[in-house]
Amino acid sequence: MSEFKNISVNKKSEKLVESLVLKQKEFGIKVFHHASGVQIIDAGINSKGSIIAGLKISEICMGGLGTIKLIVDHSKPWPTWLSVSSSIPVISCLGSQYAGWDLSATKEETGNDSFFCLGSGPARSLACKEKLFTDINYGDMNSKGVLIMEVDKLPPRCIIEKILKDCKLVAQDLTIILTPTQSLSGTTQVVSRVLEVALHKTHTLGFDLNDVVEGVASAPLPSPGKDFTEAMGRTNDAILYGGTVHLWVKGKDTNSKKLAEELSSKNSGDYGESFSKIFKNVNYDFYKIDPHLFAPANVWISNLNSGNSWNSGSLNLDLLIRQWKL
Repeated sequence: MSEFKNISVNKKSEKLVESLVLKQKEFGIKVFHHASGVQIIDAGINSKGSIIAGLKISEICMGGLGTIKLIVDHSKPWPTWLSVSSSIPVISCLGSQYAGWDLSATKEETGNDSFFCLGSGPARSLACKEKLFTDINYGDMNSKGVLIMEVDKLPPRCIIEKILKDCKLVAQDLTIILTPTQSLSGTTQVVSRVLEVALHKTHTLGFDLNDVVEGVASAPLPSPGKDFTEAMGRTNDAILYGGTVHLWVKGKDTNSKKLAEELSSKNSGDYGESFSKIFKNVNYDFYKIDPHLFAPANVWISNLNSGNSWNSGSLNLDLLIRQWKL
């Protein structure tokens, strides 16, 4: 990824953040400053949020290197879909969008309730606290940063101070966007991770990320669930059973074919059950779920060197409709 070292996902996100702030009324969000001086964008806690805010936040989360579009398709059993694309997918999805930064705190650290969050978005690449950044050989040194937190309450002071310290930022140069999953904004930005989920599993499978050239993906956009657990189940199912990804790669056909065969969520023994039921079956321990499940349902891999393409998996929209439509 050395050819992308000079790209700053935080810099490319600055104008997107500015447009979000300027149109907060139209987007149904609230913008305020924390006591520390950090700018907070509430996209669904004490605001209603919106799909359009979710689309903008998704592009911020991808470091300004991705495009997310809302599509209405009456030919399918579910009408509303998201289309996601990036011509620099590894940096956009793994260097920015991936929720991989552990920002948790105990009751003792907060002085109140414990707090759990996996931070995502451009500011991750300022802190580089994950091994993933070594793997993709990427880091950012911008003077401003933006972090997305999929939570339903304001992060405690100790977490905000940690983010500032690890990112080497002063308070006025950090923006934190809060997107609870059970809001329109939150549901939209989670489903927009359909391409990122594919890239993360591609990395887990050992495929050389230097050979990933471009990516396009889509998934249905469900109505938010009534609470966090239901919302998380719906957004995950949208990708696991309704997601399609098409990756353009280079290298050997054998590697491309192997990736196509192994990438789909159908390779998991947990495939076929709703995510909420799987989650309940493991006593709500996220880390006990088969990691092979986290992938789009339908996979296409095209090799630019040979011109050959492979397909595996398939959509399971019947499962989604049974859950989403009364």
